[in-house]
Amino acid sequence: MAYDRGITVFSPDGRLFQVEYAREAVKKGTTTVGLKFDNGVILIVDKRVSSRLVEPESIEKIYDIDKYIGCATSGLVADARILVDEARKNAQVHRITYGENITVGALVKKICDMKQNYTQYGGARPFGTALLMAGVDDLGCHLFETDPSGALVAYKAGSIGSGRPTVMDIFEKEFKDGMTFEEAMLLGLKALSAAIEEKLDPQTVECAVVEKDKPFRRLDDAEIGAYIAKL
Repeated sequence: MAYDRGITVFSPDGRLFQVEYAREAVKKGTTTVGLKFDNGVILIVDKRVSSRLVEPESIEKIYDIDKYIGCATSGLVADARILVDEARKNAQVHRITYGENITVGALVKKICDMKQNYTQYGGARPFGTALLMAGVDDLGCHLFETDPSGALVAYKAGSIGSGRPTVMDIFEKEFKDGMTFEEAMLLGLKALSAAIEEKLDPQTVECAVVEKDKPFRRLDDAEIGAYIAKL
């Protein structure tokens, strides 16, 4: 029981159970997809509503962090909000201090440092959320996945949440380097549709894109609807 309850206690086989439980919270979250194309990165999130009484616009799964950086979340939304606030703060502090935009890699490492801190000390639990962070900087286009343990991995195409195995299977087979925006968008929507095993609806799909020399922006329902129709 000590291994199970104590965040700082390793089990005999070298595991931190609380961190693994946090990963399970992410696996139960909504399916989130991110993929790079020839000039930027796309994020696509399933935000199906649990009741017809809920306003779909009130459910936020994609966040702006800086002008050229954004992220999508899966897992505990409240935990994600705290990490997003921290990321925004770090981006602004960097700009005020150095007079330039923070690089995507540096920002992701700062957020992962914060996550890792919560796996090392008693009296707090790990963050039960994973982030897909997308951005463009002087070094190019980036897509990072962060883990509740504080680990980070850069991907060409990635996914978090309940439908991850299905999405990654499709990406392994069909993702190509240098795809156009439209090809990447259609592949992302196809993978998301396969993962949730339902027809996509523009109102319950949230999409955002960041391109070289263009700020991070969300696609509106009409744009998403046009791509779903093509699919």
